[in-house]
Amino acid sequence: MRLLFIGDCIGRIGREGVKSLLPKLVELYKADFVVLNGENLAGGFGLTADTVHEMYSAGVDVITSGNHIWDKKVALKMLDEDDRILRPANYPPGVPGRGSAVYQKNGLSIGVVNLIGRVYMDFYDDPFRGVDEELKKIAGETNLIFVDFHAEATSEKQAMGYYLDGRVTAVMGTHTHVQTADERLLSKNTAYITDAGMTGPVDSVIGLNKKEALDRFFTRIPHRFMEVPKGEGVLSGVLVEADKETGRARAITRVSSKFNVTTEPPPQHHKGRQ
Repeated sequence: MRLLFIGDCIGRIGREGVKSLLPKLVELYKADFVVLNGENLAGGFGLTADTVHEMYSAGVDVITSGNHIWDKKVALKMLDEDDRILRPANYPPGVPGRGSAVYQKNGLSIGVVNLIGRVYMDFYDDPFRGVDEELKKIAGETNLIFVDFHAEATSEKQAMGYYLDGRVTAVMGTHTHVQTADERLLSKNTAYITDAGMTGPVDSVIGLNKKEALDRFFTRIPHRFMEVPKGEGVLSGVLVEADKETGRARAITRVSSKFNVTTEPPPQHHKGRQ
């Protein structure tokens, strides 16, 4: 069984890259299932029904998220209605949506768990105890379990990898938007990478306008970041190969493909957050 995981997809350039490259990558790698972190789909912040539909149409099976999942209010409704969108399981009780699910495709049962870190992040519930609860929910349904751990600190991600070694198929870090070169199989055959990277504009600061990012560092004046309208992009992620019976990973391979978006986006009429 082969799962293709696509790192944080950012704005229009990221979406265009997924639409143009994903069908080719699925064919090239013979991927059975595609998971994409989509918390930055809409202008770099949050997601909308239209941006989610674009990803499904391109071949994405499940969308995971992180700390930007609430940036568009429509997500509150979407998370309860669409079980193919996950939010971190260790958000406080009572919030919309779900943090894990088991999906059926081509005779395979595939579990996906979404978590968020606490170090240098916000006041979330414990992801370590949280993942234990999610694994109890899907126990017995499948041995193929893939975890998106959306976290800032390398140490927290590595600790999660070791905590889940032998219990899940793969632990794939997201959030920093910078792909790491430490993909490996841990001692009990769980695939691991600290960060799968981003899918978005290369000429940027973690996917967003570099001038505005520099201005913020120099002045410390907060303002809304703007997405990069066009240019060179990169699709980053990992391919995980696993035994479909035992759920143990056999290999993890970094994926990084360049593309170009040459057209300007159509004009938009902003009505505030949606």
